[in-house]
Formats: sequence, structure tokens, C-alpha cells
Amino acid sequence: MPKSDNPLSQFFRQPAIFIRLPSDGYGWPSGALDMPANREIPVYPMTAVDEITYRTPDALFNGEAVVRVIQSCVPAIKDAWQLPGTDLDAVLVAIRIASYGHSMDIDTQCPACETENTFGLDLRTVMDAMAAADYSQPLTVGDLTFYFRPLNYQEMNANSQIQFEQQKTLQVIGDAEATEQTKVEQLNIMMRRIVEATLHTVAQSTVAIDAAGQRTSEPQHIKEFFANCDRQIFTRARDHLVDLKERSELRPLKMRCPGCQHQYEQVFTMDMARFFASAS
Repeated sequence: MPKSDNPLSQFFRQPAIFIRLPSDGYGWPSGALDMPANREIPVYPMTAVDEITYRTPDALFNGEAVVRVIQSCVPAIKDAWQLPGTDLDAVLVAIRIASYGHSMDIDTQCPACETENTFGLDLRTVMDAMAAADYSQPLTVGDLTFYFRPLNYQEMNANSQIQFEQQKTLQVIGDAEATEQTKVEQLNIMMRRIVEATLHTVAQSTVAIDAAGQRTSEPQHIKEFFANCDRQIFTRARDHLVDLKERSELRPLKMRCPGCQHQYEQVFTMDMARFFASAS
């Protein structure tokens, strides 16, 4: 943290933990991350201002709250909007550990007997299991070679807002009072937006395409290519990106119901509001 001439500065917050990013810095643009020589990133606990920030609904929705809290608690991250998706979960888990400790209660319902249970989770085990997919390996399809990168937080947040709009459209379609014509129109709009969003995401994640020895890295040209290429080529690129994304995601938690002893998996997500609110 910046030095201060305040006589109370010795009582300012100090790093609570140090982490290694799953990506080890791969995918970060220049200037967005100040990587220490030992590659261990210091993480500070949240301040009172940080807590107020992440509880502001509008700031959470547009991503501003997440960015502010990350840059406050992880000063090595200079521009959290550029934070690759491969590192986002690790950073958020680290901030929670630094702020509230490594223990977290998980509420879950057994799918067999429907009993509701609360389990204690050690977030350190979650951190240890995190890994980043290797985006540096290209994909070759015939005469084409594709080079990819993970989406950054700004792009992920924009895509989340598109998904939110799609959910609102689904509500209109499910409205019993809506006319059939309105439902059909809204369904067509939603399907078109889903196709456009998928195309946009694949293009965003593609750094360059080599074709017969000629490399194209212009984003608009890449997007135009995916909009006009053979369906099988697009599907290969899309499926490859889906596989890379899944490799970087948090694994489901393995649970055993104390009542009926049924074993099942519980999805563990990093929703900012619920994830941090559970520590309050």
C-alpha cells in the first residue's frame, strides 16, 4: 500500500494472505498487473468502505463494485476490468479469506431425502484445487490455426448483463397474460440475441487466426469470419473454448447427507453478493 505520513499508518491493514494466480500472469495486458518478483500476490482484508461498496445493488450489477473491491484489497491489480476470467474466482476467494477467515458455511439440500443441511467449507481447499486452463495452445482445423485468450472481467460482466436481459425475456414468454404473438416475437428476439452473443464471445476470445501462413488479428475481421465460416469450423472453435472455460471453473463440492448418507455434488459459485453476504 502507498506510504503515508499519518502517525496511525502503522495500524493500517496489512496483507492477510499471499496467493499465486492460477494463470501465473498469462493473459494479463501490460500495466494491468504489478507482478511481484516471487509471483506471490498480497491480499488485504476489506475495509468498511469496501463492504458498503459491494452491498450497492447498482454497482454490483454493472461490475463497478467488484472492480473497486478487488483493486482495494489486491493493490497489485491495477485494472481489475482487465482481470482474466481464469483468475477471477481465485482473487475473490482470497479476498474473502483475508477478510473473514477460511471457514464458510454452505447451505445445501439433499436431492434424495430433501433434508436441508449446513456444511462447513474450508476455502483453502477450494484455493488449492483451482487451476487455469492453458489458453496458449492453439487449435488447428484444416488450414486454419486459432489462438485464444480468456475473457476479462469487463467482457464477462457485459455478457452477464446480456444473460440478464435474456432472463427478463423468458419472464415475458412465461407470462400467462401475454398474447401468443407477443410470446413468439419475444422468443425470436431472444434466440437471435443468443446466437449473436455466442458469436461475439467466440470472436472476443480469439486473438488471431492463421490461414495459409497469413495471420489475422483484427477483431472485426475475426468476427466477420466466424459469422460466415463453415458451421463445423465455428463449432470446433466454440467447443474448444467451452472446454477451456470449464477447466478453469470451480469444481462442484462433494457432499454426503448426514441423514440418509446419500452422496451428491453441490454447485459452488462466486456470486459476489451472496458469497460475501454469508460472512456478515
